Amino acid sequence: MEGKSLQQIMEERMKKLKKLREMGLDPCSITKFEKKQTIEEIRKKYENLNAGEKKENEEISTAGRIVNIRKHGKASFVDLFDGDKIQLWFEKNTLKENYVIFSELVDIGDIIGVKGFPFKTQRGELTIWVKEFQILAKSLRPLPSKWYGLKDEDLRYRMRYVDLIVNEKSREVLLTRAKIVRAMRDFLESKGFVEIETPILQPIYGGAFARPFITHHNALDIDLYLRISDELYLKRLIVGGIEKVYEIGRDFRNEGIDTKHNPEFTMMECYWAYADYNDIMKLTEDMISYIAERVLGKLEIEFGEFKISLKTPWKRIRMVDAIREEGVDVENLSREELLKIAKEKNLEVNENFSRGDLINLFFEELVQPKLIQPTFVYDYPVEISPLAKRRRDNPNFVERFEGFIAGMEIANAFSELNDPIDQKERFLEQAKRRKEGLEFHEYDEDFIRALEYGMPPTGGLGIGIDRLTMILTNSHSIREVIAFPTLRPEKQ
Repeated sequence: MEGKSLQQIMEERMKKLKKLREMGLDPCSITKFEKKQTIEEIRKKYENLNAGEKKENEEISTAGRIVNIRKHGKASFVDLFDGDKIQLWFEKNTLKENYVIFSELVDIGDIIGVKGFPFKTQRGELTIWVKEFQILAKSLRPLPSKWYGLKDEDLRYRMRYVDLIVNEKSREVLLTRAKIVRAMRDFLESKGFVEIETPILQPIYGGAFARPFITHHNALDIDLYLRISDELYLKRLIVGGIEKVYEIGRDFRNEGIDTKHNPEFTMMECYWAYADYNDIMKLTEDMISYIAERVLGKLEIEFGEFKISLKTPWKRIRMVDAIREEGVDVENLSREELLKIAKEKNLEVNENFSRGDLINLFFEELVQPKLIQPTFVYDYPVEISPLAKRRRDNPNFVERFEGFIAGMEIANAFSELNDPIDQKERFLEQAKRRKEGLEFHEYDEDFIRALEYGMPPTGGLGIGIDRLTMILTNSHSIREVIAFPTLRPEKQ
């Protein structure tokens, strides 16, 4: 195919498809193929054959995509792929006139079903001796010959269906992600948590600082929002008496895209009645270490240049102490003093920032990038934590922690605020700040009403599935761990 344009290649393949149809062998007319064994199953069963050994009386029936063809006159070797890969042997003496069909009308990329028997070549490679085959789908577009060398990563994400065929790392990342989610569910279920789905379309969005996506419901003639968090509905379930509840699902935030953010992402949120943020810290480290052990079989992982240990217990440090270690004693400085120091350090500030906003800014800029080993940073300013319970010994801070690995926040948790009077006041304060053009919570009257019925002391946790997958698969862009990340429209 060297020297041929994409259009020429596609025209040639269209002619082959037309020829197959004229012969009554239209691949698109086939509705089923009996795939009795996966390639992985075949490998496990026959890997111990000796070189040159044949099992002519044992039938194999499998199917997959052709990823390589090596022709040798009246015989050919073919690599077949279905997530695993195995060699096929096509030869004219066995296939008779059907070998001509294979030789002239089959291309790399085609999906075929084969029946035959297993044997080992003299070089010791497990191979299927093909006795009959069917073309199940004709690939009209050629697979890229050198996918790893592509510089345009957008193309990989945009055509993920091709990326998964030719890039083993991409496939392994997505399969590992599925195992992570399964392990997380199993862990939570083993602890007595029950998964309940909450609304994705919400009349009032809340549970995080974020800009929502807005849509319109025609029948009710109202605007609705894609949820930015599951939190307020899961807490309603706590009020209703479901004492351990969780949900793994999509959230949506109408914000920028970078290596750590995608507008559509997956969160696990769980709430545990009669627990506080200390209980949730232990739950978090136990859960993530359990997931790593089960999915990866180890607690020592690598992320870029760093070697990270997920062994428990993880380091714990107050936010103000972590900032003090970087030379700024935020606990004993006024808002004006913090604002002055932030400007001196050329940090990006807003004149409307509260004292809590400034403390958090110092943390994000001076501390967070250095938190490589798993670390819980706890006791956050009340201004940036409107849903968390105040510390009894210092009402300027709340019982909140975030978990960090490799400089990334992967967990956020509170001792949940269950005082309807305090919650109402904080919602009203947030509403004032929204008028300043900043992203803050809307006032949710129904949630206040729920709290007025009484919510027990509760610990809550959110873990970003995408970021956790990044850490556990050594992936440095969130787009690597999402099957179909959000992209700019394709230029035609």
